[in-house]
Amino acid sequence: MNETVLDDYAFLVSETDAKGTITFANDDFCKIAGYNLDELVGQPHNIVRHPDMPKAAFKSLWDTVKSGNVWSGYVKNATKNGGYYWVYATVYPFETCDGSRGYLSCRRKPSKDEIAEHDALYKEWKRKE
Repeated sequence: MNETVLDDYAFLVSETDAKGTITFANDDFCKIAGYNLDELVGQPHNIVRHPDMPKAAFKSLWDTVKSGNVWSGYVKNATKNGGYYWVYATVYPFETCDGSRGYLSCRRKPSKDEIAEHDALYKEWKRKE
């Protein structure tokens, strides 16, 4: 699989509704993931979930944001063409003026050391699943 390495200034942003359906994605997100905006909007955000990611990482994310708290962590995502990319993500829960909930995710490039550390950790977690 081919790794896509984010450039130092990449800032990937997406927004989902309460069920995790994509309602917005910025140009950096679309470019890195390999999708155009029309292909992403209306899709579940796990369209970019990489199979190497352990279930425990996403359980932590969802438990945190559903309780109204901000979550941050390292994520290996899949690209449309079968490759992957690593991000340091921060997910913010929000409520709109009509009372509906959603989630805003902002991502940046992690360091090589951060990637190596979390790749090893996630491999260990996957072995325990």
